[in-house]
Amino acid sequence: EREMPLFGQELFVQSQSKGDLTESAYLQSLQKVKRAAQEDGIDAVVAKDRLDAIVSPAVGGTWSLAAVAGYPYITVPAGFADGLPVGIAFFGRAFTEPQLIKIAYAFEQKTKMRQTPKFLPAFT
Repeated sequence: EREMPLFGQELFVQSQSKGDLTESAYLQSLQKVKRAAQEDGIDAVVAKDRLDAIVSPAVGGTWSLAAVAGYPYITVPAGFADGLPVGIAFFGRAFTEPQLIKIAYAFEQKTKMRQTPKFLPAFT
């Protein structure tokens, strides 16, 4: 049996043993986390501080809040760390995709951080 390290494969295995998606406990939990991510999370921060977008490094689980909320999240190149590409993410409220694309595109054009990938010779 093979294992996929570093990507939380155990979550997929655990999800196979959980209950049905129509169970009351699941639906209540889903409603609770969506409210926390949407109204009490992203929506509240964007409204309180009158933001066009929330910006974060595109590492680890920074995408998870937007994913749970079902909100848009876009990543663009932001440079390199030890030769590896890193990104910057922009996310916001529901249906703000056009605005986020404009912001991300402006960042990408101003910084010019994207580099064409270099294809290395195959190991033999």
